[in-house]
Amino acid sequence: MESKVSEGGLNVTLTIRLLMHGKEVGSIIGKKGETVKKMREESGARINISEGNCPERIVTITGPTDAIFKAFAMIAYKFEEDIINSMSNSTATSKPPVTLRLVVPASQCGSLIGKGGSKIKEIRESTGAQVQVAGDMLPNSTERAVTISGTPDAIIQCVKQICVVMLESPPKGATIPYRPKPASTPVIFAGGQAYTIQGQYAIPHPDQLTKLHQLAMQQTPFTPLGQTTPAFPGLDATPPASTHELTIPNDLIGCIIGRQGTKINEIRQMSGAQIKIANATEGSSERQITITGTPANISLAQYLINARLTSEVTGMGAL
Repeated sequence: MESKVSEGGLNVTLTIRLLMHGKEVGSIIGKKGETVKKMREESGARINISEGNCPERIVTITGPTDAIFKAFAMIAYKFEEDIINSMSNSTATSKPPVTLRLVVPASQCGSLIGKGGSKIKEIRESTGAQVQVAGDMLPNSTERAVTISGTPDAIIQCVKQICVVMLESPPKGATIPYRPKPASTPVIFAGGQAYTIQGQYAIPHPDQLTKLHQLAMQQTPFTPLGQTTPAFPGLDATPPASTHELTIPNDLIGCIIGRQGTKINEIRQMSGAQIKIANATEGSSERQITITGTPANISLAQYLINARLTSEVTGMGAL
């Protein structure tokens, strides 16, 4: 089976998803969509790019394996061309590798890593590409990012081997696909209503943070935020800071802190509140969390902490 795939003779239809930053997507689309049109025509693969004003976009490539490999080759060479062009304007002497991020159902990642990392080691050694499988699932999904970097040729060989693994080990159970979120926007409170900043406009913000992107798509912007006068009465009058304390069971504190503090930092940034987590005390099964800020900051921080706890308890994983 492997030899057939590497010869591009295996006519199996596959779908591979890539996660790209806006700049990378722009490079793939090209002026007036010419680059992506050429890629579609020359590779024979279907290439779809997710909509939305997100910092990240999903590029879906579907087709027979040989068409997918051609599309990947074109993307890898295009990225290398971008690197060479950017280097001509800089003083950098060593050429950075081309990097692509695949989005793979978590249930297939075990086969990709192999027993004790044997499979991923074999792929690295036989292709010369660097392959990294993310430890955590992408937010609100059952997918993980697989980062491949190296020369375009190494990347193409690596993708071929990953396709073999994916064909041999189909995903188990239902896959919740990763959908990138719009850029996180600051939330401000005025007159009992929450607003988010979209560009230079303030837009009413619903209770559920998850509805934010729908809102951004549907709402008509209003009241530009003036540089000198606040758009809302009382916006410049900061309410006095207050403190609120919570106790959280030790076994749930990890889901609030997140890996290397990522989740707690996210909550701090989104709420604007100061959040301190007390050290574990011997004999106690709970930890103290102190939230300091305006009443609005505190209520938003509490909402975000509760949302994390609810998702953990109901087994939804990362929010």
